Amino acid sequence: MKIGITGKLFLAIMATCMLVLMIMNWGVRLSFERGFTDYIKSSNEQRINLLANALADRYRTEGNWRFLVRNERLVHQLLRSFEQNAEGDDTDQSLPPQGWRVPFWVFDNHNVRLAGSSVAIPEQATRKPIVLDGKTIGWIVAMPSEKLTRSADINFAKQQSRTSWILVALSTVLASIATLLLSRSLLSRVKRLVVGTHQLAAGDFSARVPVTGGDELGTLANDFNQLANTLEKNERMRRAFIADVSHELRTPLAVLQGELEALEDGVRQLTTTSLHSLQAEVSSLTKLVNDLHQLSLSDLGALAYRKSHINLSEILGQSVAAYRSRFQAKGLSIETDLPGSAAVFGDPDRLSQLFNNLLENSLRYTDSQTDDSAGKLHISGTLSKNTLTLLWQDSAPGVTEEQLKQIFERFYRTEGSRNRASGGSGLGLSICWNIVDAHGGEITAAHSPLGGLEIKLTFPLFNDAGVTSL
Repeated sequence: MKIGITGKLFLAIMATCMLVLMIMNWGVRLSFERGFTDYIKSSNEQRINLLANALADRYRTEGNWRFLVRNERLVHQLLRSFEQNAEGDDTDQSLPPQGWRVPFWVFDNHNVRLAGSSVAIPEQATRKPIVLDGKTIGWIVAMPSEKLTRSADINFAKQQSRTSWILVALSTVLASIATLLLSRSLLSRVKRLVVGTHQLAAGDFSARVPVTGGDELGTLANDFNQLANTLEKNERMRRAFIADVSHELRTPLAVLQGELEALEDGVRQLTTTSLHSLQAEVSSLTKLVNDLHQLSLSDLGALAYRKSHINLSEILGQSVAAYRSRFQAKGLSIETDLPGSAAVFGDPDRLSQLFNNLLENSLRYTDSQTDDSAGKLHISGTLSKNTLTLLWQDSAPGVTEEQLKQIFERFYRTEGSRNRASGGSGLGLSICWNIVDAHGGEITAAHSPLGGLEIKLTFPLFNDAGVTSL
């Protein structure tokens, strides 16, 4: 039987708690036993000193030890008086002294036993001299108190030991309850993440988990939700992309099929006009496939970029010169206001592709004549400390605010004049966005003051140190 993560976490925390409790119990018991033994030893030594002083005073009064011979009661009375003075109450004179823990003996200076226990004197016994006026007049011999000997002390120690084990047992129960609650609380959040992960793996990208707390699990839950949002968005984009590609391919293929069927059935004659119509649809298909290929390469980062130190104004000027005749043929003018030099670190071929796409976009979707003036495209550049800003502004027709938000999406084309009738695939601006991003720049869209669309390009300049300023 495999132990789950809940059981493992419970056992780990519980084992740690038990180890801590056992070490603490062992340490407390060891400290208590040593401390209590030291206390008894100190207490016995104090009583021996008091007894020695009391016997010396009595010897001074009597002049000899006759008062102590066969008078054990006197010693008990002296010890009891010490306890009465220490405790402040009266004790039963018939009981032996309670403060004395070990056997003792009293000897004179000739080693004649005067009083004390009847048991044999052990070798490890200690001797305390009874001194009077600097002379030793006798000895008090006592057992060393290295361990508990009195039944009351032993019972007290046993009681403390039982109490400590009871506390350990209660602490274990409380630790078990706390550990169980803690492990369930933590792992309930982990289980929600596991369930959500399984849902994502099964293709349910709408799965979300509640974000509770600001700890690592809360951060993980938030990251999980962001991942789910990204996957859900990508799934929508994938489905839309497939639908758009199918639609874009279906239209020219349907036209080609209709034209070929008409030629086959004899409805239309094979003329230069019909061949030109077929060639136009094939060209539309070819451009669409090429755009799809370029877009897929840029998405994968597989577009070849051979970057070097170039003058972006010069690259843009060459693209404008190549398109100027086509603009004039449609009745459009191109105005430029560019700095003489704009040093950037980029790929001249990809940047030319960027400018050609933008020029093609303006050429397709700008009217040649408006109510007030002729159609035109105005391109301006501004240098700042670290960036070059290019403004691409064309004349009417314009776009709405909603269309501005989607203009860089794949296959998106605005309605009205900016539609498929002009021949665009809706991929040009998406490719532009990828090229600008690969050069560390930014591209945005806004309303043009000329009545059409404004594209703003920002590129980092090549600084004096030879690196691009980002």
